[in-house]
Amino acid sequence: MDENKALVVFQDKKIRRIWHNEEWWFSVVDVIAALTDSADAKDYWYHLKKREAESSGIELSTFCRQLKLPSADGKQYQTDCANTEGLFRIIGYDRVKEIENPELAQKRIQEYLVRDGYSLLKVPLLNEFTITDAGRTMRL
Repeated sequence: MDENKALVVFQDKKIRRIWHNEEWWFSVVDVIAALTDSADAKDYWYHLKKREAESSGIELSTFCRQLKLPSADGKQYQTDCANTEGLFRIIGYDRVKEIENPELAQKRIQEYLVRDGYSLLKVPLLNEFTITDAGRTMRL
C-alpha cells in the first residue's frame, strides 16, 4: 500500500485515509461507521448533513473535500473526506449543541426510546416525560 494512502483501524473498523495538502484526510463515512451503530453509514451521513442544514443552516460538507479513495470493489471513487479538525467539527456539532442546550439531549433520548418501542406520556405541568415498558416507569 502506498505510504500516502493507508487504512487505520479504530475499534476493529477500517477507516480509509489519504495524504493531501501535507495532512491526513479521512473518509467521513468510515469514521461514522466506526463511531455509530448505524447499519448504513452513508445514509447516516446523508441524513446528518440534511438535518444540520435544515436546523441550523450549517452545511457540514463545507468541512470536507471530495478525494478519491479505494472502495470495496477496488475502484477509486470520490469520497467525502475531512482532516482532523473537520472531523471534530462534524462529530461535535450534535453533542456540543446538547451541552449548550440539555433539552436537545433529552429530545434525542426520547426519540431513541420511542424508536425502541417505549411509550412516552408527557406530564404538561412538570414538563417531564414518563417512560413505561412492561410495568416499569422512569421519569425524565
